[in-house]
Formats: sequence, structure tokens, C-alpha cells
Amino acid sequence: MKILAATDFSTRSQRALRRAGVLARDIAAEITLLHVVDDDQPSALVDLEEREALRYLEEQMVSIAELQGLKCDSAVVAGDPFDGILRAAEARSIDLIVMGAHRKQLLRDIFVGTTIERVIRTGSYPVLMVNAEVEHSYNKLMAAVDMSMPSARAIKKAKETGMIGNANLSLVHGFDAFAKGKMSNAGIGKDEIARYVATERLQVGRELVAFLEANDFGVDNWSLRIKEGGPVEAIIEAINEVAPDLLVMGTHGRSGLMKILLGSVTESILRSVDVDVFVVPTIRN
Repeated sequence: MKILAATDFSTRSQRALRRAGVLARDIAAEITLLHVVDDDQPSALVDLEEREALRYLEEQMVSIAELQGLKCDSAVVAGDPFDGILRAAEARSIDLIVMGAHRKQLLRDIFVGTTIERVIRTGSYPVLMVNAEVEHSYNKLMAAVDMSMPSARAIKKAKETGMIGNANLSLVHGFDAFAKGKMSNAGIGKDEIARYVATERLQVGRELVAFLEANDFGVDNWSLRIKEGGPVEAIIEAINEVAPDLLVMGTHGRSGLMKILLGSVTESILRSVDVDVFVVPTIRN
């Protein structure tokens, strides 16, 4: 397995390099450390920054404890950060991209997105966004499941890349009790509404178990958290309850203005949580 760990030499990126090292050691993977130099400047300055970046990457390979003793190399490319990361990943047949959470830029992010969001939107590689300090291998995971193929694919990729391993896994699913509001407006009592919601929850649970079995997931050691409400609210509530080391998610493909202007569940979560997030993009035709 090959891991690409992208860094802009910030503290956030330092955590990503350390996590990439821990993961690579767990699964015997190779690592490439990557820095992207802005090419919108004089060529002499680009050349200088490329040389300095390569020197600093090589220093980090030696100085970061989690990278020592691993099969590790470094690379510097010029261009836009998200495009440079994807070009480097394609050139090296990378299996996983590891990045730190990027600083938000308010209005620009609403229309364009952060670097990590653009890598996920436009690329086809699983991406691990590192938020937390690196203390140990992942041992408590949570996967957001909406009973779609993208969410099944995300769990499968997490298993393939060694993210899950022997870790405990909780699944969270949010559901809407569609008739609840109408029942309340019609004056139906709280007890009857509660029975209706409980029946809906039970049915969703059956469907979720059937979905897991259909995808050949062994669920003996997995816990299910089925919550009434929208997906973002359900995921955040479950994270607050479980405090996982890692959240696993899949994305759904969108195009045109919908993709540019509307924040998806994945993008909302990336901007809202403090845990590490493993995101598997939808398969692009």
C-alpha cells in the first residue's frame, strides 16, 4: 500500500505526517511526503522554494519519530495545492492521501472549498483528514451509514486500508420520522407519537442489519446507533457520545451548481468535527 502525506509545513500538517507514519507502520505501507509550491510567482522564486521544500521534507523524514525506519521518500511539485496533490497521487499510484485540516477562509470556502474538500470533490482517492494529536493507532472507530453503496464502499475501503483492523466500530444512522409533525399538528397524543417513532426506529434497524448482511459485513463486534434526525445532527450527536478516534464516511456525487453552492453532509462534517475523518469519494465514471 502507498500513502501520500501532503504538508504545507504547518502544525496541522505535522500531525498528518505523524499519523501517516503510525498508519504506515501498522500496515507496512510506503510513504511519500509531498509539498506543493505556488507556481503563480517568478520562476526563480518557484525554483528556490522547491529546493528549500525538498530539503525541509528530507529533514522531517529524519526528525519525525513516527517516520523513522519506514520506507519513505519525498516530492515537491508546483501548482495549485489540490491539483498538485492529485497529480502526485496519480503519478505514484497512491492508495491513500493523508492531510491535515486546513485553515478556513470564510466566503472563499463557500464557493470553492478548502484544499482538502477540493481533493475529495475532484479526486478518486480515499482521504484521511487528521485533526487530533497523534497518540496511538486507531482503536475506536465510527462509520456514518445511510444504507447506500457509497457508505458501504467507505467501510470496505477502511477495512482494505487497515483503518479498522481490530478496532471497535460503531455505526451511526439518522432517520426522519416523517409523520411526526403531522401527527402533532393533528392533536395526536405524545404517547402515540412516541410509539410511532419507536416503530420507525425498529424498522430502520431491521433495514440497517439487512444492508450490512447484504454487504458481507460481520456485525458481531459492531454497535448500531440509530438516531432520529438529519444525518449531520445524528453524526455529531453520536461523536459526542462515543468520542471515536476516527469517523468513516462515503460521499455522493453531485455536479454543476449543486456541487459548487451547496454543502454536502461530508463537507458539513469536515468543517464541524474535531476527530479524524476518513472520506471515500464516490466512483466517477
